[in-house]
Amino acid sequence: MSIVIKKGDITSVKCDAIVNAANSYGYMGGGVAGAIKRKGGVEIEREAISKAPIKTGDAIITTSGRLLCKCVIHAPTMEKPAMRISVRNVELATNAALKLARKYGIKTIAIPGMGTGVGGVAEEDAARVMINIAKKYEKDFNEIIFVDINDKMVEAFKKFV
Repeated sequence: MSIVIKKGDITSVKCDAIVNAANSYGYMGGGVAGAIKRKGGVEIEREAISKAPIKTGDAIITTSGRLLCKCVIHAPTMEKPAMRISVRNVELATNAALKLARKYGIKTIAIPGMGTGVGGVAEEDAARVMINIAKKYEKDFNEIIFVDINDKMVEAFKKFV
């Protein structure tokens, strides 16, 4: 397996699955979720909402609409939209996303910085737990791509690979 760090738009990554740092209701308003919905289509949000509520520590899989990936994994970092969270929520969401991806036989997955927007988690704290969790799934994936548009997040990921 290789862990790849890149700066860019997760909605443009060609892979089996991308991860959405979701809320428990499945609403896709702002941040990465909003970008996924705008580029991929509202059907992604409709399907996520139909499978809600999704507990923090769980994840669901939906269609990818018009995106290049085959599916979207929604892993809540927060219960309600725009909540402040702890780094523990990032850990739970990252683990849930990778566990579900493994269950579905996904081999390439792209993950953004999670919890660092409205969640308020420091980029370095999020990157540390996310990379540590990814290393535990080493044998299950061909490639785990950590991708973000934020330079600070990308640099934080690089510190822990």
